[in-house]
Amino acid sequence: MPYYRFSLLLSGVLLLLVHTVPAQPVRLTVDSIMQDPNTWIGDWPDNPFWSEDGDYLYFYWNPKGRFPSDSLFRVSREGGTPEQVPLQEQPYLPPRFTGWHFGEHIYDRNLERKVFERDGELFIYHRREKRLQRLTRTRERERNPRFTPDGSGVVFIRGNNLFLLDLATEEVRQLTDIRSGSPPTEKPRDPQQVFLEKQQEYLFEVIRKRKKREKLRQEFQRKWDKAMGYPPTFYTGKKRIQELRLDPTGRFVTFRLSEQPPPRPTRVQAYVTETGYTDILTARPKVGSPRPRYSFYIQDLVRDTTYSVDLYQLPGAYDIPEFLQEKGMKVDSSRTRRMLVPYGPFWSGDGRYAVMVIRVDDNKDRWIVRLDPETGTLTVLDRQHDEAWINGPGIGWWGGPGDVGWLPDNRHFWFQSERTGFSHLYTVDVETGAIQQLTDGDFEVFNPMISRNGRYWYFTSSEGSPFERHFYRMPIRGGMRTRWTTMIGNNQVVLSPDERLMGVRFSYTNQPWEIYLQRPRREAQRITFSPTEAWMAYPWREGEIITFEASDGVRVPAQIFVPERPNGRAVFFVHGAGYLQNVHRWWSSYFREYMFHNLLADEGYVVMNVDYRGSAGYGRDWRTAIYRHMGGRDLQDYVDASRYVQERFGIPPERVYIYGGSYGGFLTLMALFTAPEHFGGGAALRAVTDWAHYNHPYTSNILNTPQEDSLAYVRSSPIYHVEGLQDPLLMCHGIVDTNVQFQDIVRLTQRLIELGKDNWELAVYPVEGHGFVEPSSWRDEYRRIHRWIHQAVGPPEE
Repeated sequence: MPYYRFSLLLSGVLLLLVHTVPAQPVRLTVDSIMQDPNTWIGDWPDNPFWSEDGDYLYFYWNPKGRFPSDSLFRVSREGGTPEQVPLQEQPYLPPRFTGWHFGEHIYDRNLERKVFERDGELFIYHRREKRLQRLTRTRERERNPRFTPDGSGVVFIRGNNLFLLDLATEEVRQLTDIRSGSPPTEKPRDPQQVFLEKQQEYLFEVIRKRKKREKLRQEFQRKWDKAMGYPPTFYTGKKRIQELRLDPTGRFVTFRLSEQPPPRPTRVQAYVTETGYTDILTARPKVGSPRPRYSFYIQDLVRDTTYSVDLYQLPGAYDIPEFLQEKGMKVDSSRTRRMLVPYGPFWSGDGRYAVMVIRVDDNKDRWIVRLDPETGTLTVLDRQHDEAWINGPGIGWWGGPGDVGWLPDNRHFWFQSERTGFSHLYTVDVETGAIQQLTDGDFEVFNPMISRNGRYWYFTSSEGSPFERHFYRMPIRGGMRTRWTTMIGNNQVVLSPDERLMGVRFSYTNQPWEIYLQRPRREAQRITFSPTEAWMAYPWREGEIITFEASDGVRVPAQIFVPERPNGRAVFFVHGAGYLQNVHRWWSSYFREYMFHNLLADEGYVVMNVDYRGSAGYGRDWRTAIYRHMGGRDLQDYVDASRYVQERFGIPPERVYIYGGSYGGFLTLMALFTAPEHFGGGAALRAVTDWAHYNHPYTSNILNTPQEDSLAYVRSSPIYHVEGLQDPLLMCHGIVDTNVQFQDIVRLTQRLIELGKDNWELAVYPVEGHGFVEPSSWRDEYRRIHRWIHQAVGPPEE
């Protein structure tokens, strides 16, 4: 064979070998996975919405980290390549489409015009002409605009008062005159001052004449104001005005006043600052601090009078919770313990009916009531009571009215309730009080909205699998539900105004969020492509979703990463927030931890993350299983998970490492302090160490208050159980954490020192708050966790 032919043949073989030899797998390191996610993973789009004309789907995106911050993009309803919206164009875009909102009068009666607020100014969008009309141009901020029922005017709030803009004449009329402070003639006076004033009036005629003239002047002013059409003045004292509304007929003004007790905030110190001086940050109060008190008022503009509504006329308003009855308390009629919080009223579109939502600040009762505005009488339509606390999708953990509204018939009011154990959709006939449940089953309903023609519901639900989210359509009176989305994972849908096209923000376990366009039950069209080539070069695991049997016989959901060659060790991750779901088939908010778990699986660790009792997604009983004892049933689920990996993989408890942040850090501490025989070590990140030092809205729901239920706080707070520490413990905490404050970990550290414990380490992060921001902080934290896993339960086998 000639030499040149042999050389060509050899070159061809070598070239073939180069192209056929499989590429070396990407090796994950802590440094690589804790890079800036925008440049390493690729920024994924967020917050999609349709324009009111339905021509474009908008969303925020920063592809490949090319822009200083998230930028506004849009894509035509026909699809294609997304384009960035120039900043100078954004103030003149059509408004967002947010649903039809029956009864709220953000549209006129023919749905031809929409009134809205943008950056404190008022606009009308003419839907047929696709034209924007600006109504105000002021330094003051206007908000909450609504059409009058006949469409001739716009009612809005400026400051703390209601105004009416006549669209024909452009005249602005003030409807209310609500002022802070006290009337000028009602200044507080001490007894000595009262005596002296009466004495002066008795002794001197000139004083008597002046007082008479002032009285006549004030009377004239009142008559003049009435003749000019000015509203009556109402003084709120030191109370704050909230929930200011006008009924559709224009007769009744309603508002809520809140009286805030003297604040008792906490302080957080920031040491690394631009000035070189230590900054003192004011943060939230601690649980059990004095709470606001509320009152509710009605102004009858026809009768020119203002009167309060007695919220405590509700049946059950004085009920005593069971935990206090156990302590011997039988009744409390003083209106001091249970503070009622009113929301609304929500008026029917024709102004005939008014419905309010009233909650107790201990969150054990929620009433939906019909209000008679002339008498202030409240008639109960629905009462949801829970001896633990009320929550669930569409209901709300932090108070608020929840998702509520009117059907187009102006007679049926809709709401969500957990009365069957899962959050479902209900309606009530406000005339008869008849309640109808529209959805039912072991699943939850999210974000319901009504079609333009009033014939259908649209909502997201977990029907079919608690690990997925899909979009459904259902007849307005209930019945067969039709699933419109087809992709397995989480489908966050925004529906176009014509209800023919869905904008879908979708993700799967190993695929970050992307934007799709999809027609009902058709194949989805992908619009964005966010991940980088470098990130996609690694074969990210999906993880196996399983259930294991807990010690009480309940099946507990978990996600597990099983390595190809297990090393006889396991790592448990504990999600934060308590009420959060992390076992699912979509991109996790814990994406850094997800990548870390892939790294650990590469090293041979079995990695498991559990939706322990208290987690979201599984209904009322799952959520409230931790009532009065955090670190009880929730921790037991991790103890049972330790038994599970021992039975399935032969991993002994001393080879099981547990870690997590926030609530996950708290559970890690409770695991090592109260159940050390089931674990070999742990890392507690930004952990709550004493619930008596956490905030009120979250903690009081689960543990009540320290002064009323001290037992719940003692058995639930790690600081009382430090004696049980046996295994290596790493603690990491940001100094500028205004949520779980640095004081928490400092107090626990002092307990560890006083008890002579020496198998622990504290790493502090001077510039970080509760959620770390800097990649260098993430890198340092997870280098330490990685090292401590190796030290505590054994390094991976080489």
